[in-house]
Amino acid sequence: MADKLALFKNYLSCHVCSETFRDPVSLSCNHNFCSSCLQKFWEQAKNQNCPICKRKYSKDYPDVNLTLKELADSFAGRQKAGSSEMIKERREKKLTVVCRKHEEKPKLFCVDEQRAVCPVCDFPHHQSHKVVPVKEAVSDLKKHLESDLKSLQDKRNKYKQVEKTYNEMIQHSKKQLLSTERQIRAEFIKLQQFLKEEEESRLAALREEEEQKGRTISREMKMIEEQISSLSDSISAVEEELQKHSVPFLSSYKDTQSRARAQSSVSDPQLVSGALIDVAKHLGNLSFRVWEKMKEKVHFSPVILDPNTANPRLYLSDDLTSVRCGAILQQLPDNPERNTYTATVFGSEGFSSGKHSWEVEVGDYPTWNIGLVQESVYRKGESPSSLKYVTWCLKHHSGKYINGANQTVTVKKSLQRIRVQLDYDRGEVSFYDPEDMTHIYTHRDTFTEKLFPYFSIGKAGDAKTSDIKICQTEI
Repeated sequence: MADKLALFKNYLSCHVCSETFRDPVSLSCNHNFCSSCLQKFWEQAKNQNCPICKRKYSKDYPDVNLTLKELADSFAGRQKAGSSEMIKERREKKLTVVCRKHEEKPKLFCVDEQRAVCPVCDFPHHQSHKVVPVKEAVSDLKKHLESDLKSLQDKRNKYKQVEKTYNEMIQHSKKQLLSTERQIRAEFIKLQQFLKEEEESRLAALREEEEQKGRTISREMKMIEEQISSLSDSISAVEEELQKHSVPFLSSYKDTQSRARAQSSVSDPQLVSGALIDVAKHLGNLSFRVWEKMKEKVHFSPVILDPNTANPRLYLSDDLTSVRCGAILQQLPDNPERNTYTATVFGSEGFSSGKHSWEVEVGDYPTWNIGLVQESVYRKGESPSSLKYVTWCLKHHSGKYINGANQTVTVKKSLQRIRVQLDYDRGEVSFYDPEDMTHIYTHRDTFTEKLFPYFSIGKAGDAKTSDIKICQTEI
């Protein structure tokens, strides 16, 4: 049976590649080859001779022999089913036998060459190498591989954690979108309401002036009409007098003349100035005057807090100008900007030049730390010893005021407000009591990167002041 199978396999094998036919073609000499093998052979030989009998093939390139192809494909399919078992056996044999000559299972392992060695054939060549028992080598190598596995698992966990954080950031961004949209709409509704009320007020003032000017003109018109009527009566009297004959005329003309002269002596009528609407008053610099009035309704804050840097314990006001410490830890994404080291939040705008100042209302808040911090400050967990947590701040804790050098600062009275003043180019951060601009202390340094306003607070406890606020300034 094996001989017949071998004969059949030989019949279905290409004489060039010795493998079972793939797309077999037949020459006129009845020799068969794989189509690609024959083509490659002819290209190398630079002729079209049969690779076996060397007979020249003068026709066009032969077509695939479909009958032979079907037999070859069928045979290759049956072979494939058994080949996987053979490959498995070969692999297992390769793993268990290190030397075919002695059919020995590996007992020794060369550490230098990282391979199993035959104790009969190979060992003499490895005497200068570090050779250990296979069992020991397997144990050591597995430990190394387990360490590599642990590294891979740790790396995967890190990627999964970043993936989780990104998903949290996506969800948080959606909440930020809705919240920010709501606040923007609320602010514009306030502005629109103000503008609507201002519009109605100015239109009402315009209509009131028109009515007032109308009443003035009507009063003047009434006086004019009365004068016209009186003059008309006098004119009629004079005209009638002139129609009389000599004796009647002489007896009455004196009275008529007196009345006529009295009417003529009345001053001429004058137009009242300012009777028209003062259009310039209503339209002149209208937008500017509305804006000036709007300034009474709106305020400017020199520092805006950045919610993306806020520790989860900190709660910011809607206008991002005040912060309080809550008892509940918020579920916020651990984005790179966020502070988890302390209950801290930064300002949204950093400074790398110039002079800047702002005031913070602290009231009787028990614990706070206010000032500036460098942009590269470590924000996550415990700060590594190699990194310096650089801040230029004034701290209040247990009733004491402490500067950036951790020294107690003496003040005349309890501070309700703090003025922070930065002169970046001179390398100075100063603190004042804004009530009388009493100087508290100045920290001098050489700044090499962007600085951000810094706010760190503890719990309010029983204090009347529940949060610290950035004071608004006049526009």
